Amino acid sequence: MNDTIPTEHGEPIEVERRGTALWVWLNRPDVLNALNPEMLDAMDAALADAKADDSVHGVVVAARGRAFCAGSDLRLVQSLNSDDEPTPRGLSSRQQGFLHRVGRTFNALEEFPKPVVAAVQGIAVAGGLELVLCCDLVVASAAASFGDGHANYGLIPGAGGSIRLPRRVGSSLAKRMMFTGDVVPARDLAHTDLLSAVVDAAELESYVDDLMHRMGTKSPLSIRLTKRLVNDSVQAPLDVALRMEIDACELNAQSHDMREGLDAFLQKREPRFLGR
Repeated sequence: MNDTIPTEHGEPIEVERRGTALWVWLNRPDVLNALNPEMLDAMDAALADAKADDSVHGVVVAARGRAFCAGSDLRLVQSLNSDDEPTPRGLSSRQQGFLHRVGRTFNALEEFPKPVVAAVQGIAVAGGLELVLCCDLVVASAAASFGDGHANYGLIPGAGGSIRLPRRVGSSLAKRMMFTGDVVPARDLAHTDLLSAVVDAAELESYVDDLMHRMGTKSPLSIRLTKRLVNDSVQAPLDVALRMEIDACELNAQSHDMREGLDAFLQKREPRFLGR
């Protein structure tokens, strides 16, 4: 990766196809990949294209430069509070609109029907951490670090951080991160559900490439149904979640991929999954 790509006047993201995986690169390295509406719009477009393309089996969110994402652009946040009357709830209407805008993209990322992997090479704080929390798997470089950071600027999480972070690292560690603004090295979070793996910095891309390749050989339908079950089961009572699993099995039993997988096993060959 090139840390010196001039991008403030370029594209806010770059999209790269690698086999069955689509890599979406955050591409504002000179401002630590801070989030702005143009970047969010570009991410939305990339996700929509990936969702519609059956040959894309998964998405990687990665970043150019030394930081993964430093959160929302604070210059933008400050400007949204200028020359605007607060709503009855305290936020200016423009601030409220931006919060909803970020939330819409992050929710779409979490609900994306295909696997989403974050490849984190540097610091991910505030909205950058909230972005990471919306990904299915998080592979971090040993040089990466994570923090909330909102309290450093008199802010609070507004894109799901106070909800998702405790569910991934436990409430005690989440409160420490949110109350202190501490940035925590990836190695210290390896035992939590936030990270799927911590690898040497030089191996990050190759590790994620291999991970995406292995997932890309599996049934896209099976993965899509399994992701939905796992996400939905977090909030559902056990009996409801178990019924949902049986319903998904019944749906999957009608699929080409299940028949193909079993036939390939019996015939001792590689399956040819179609995602349906």
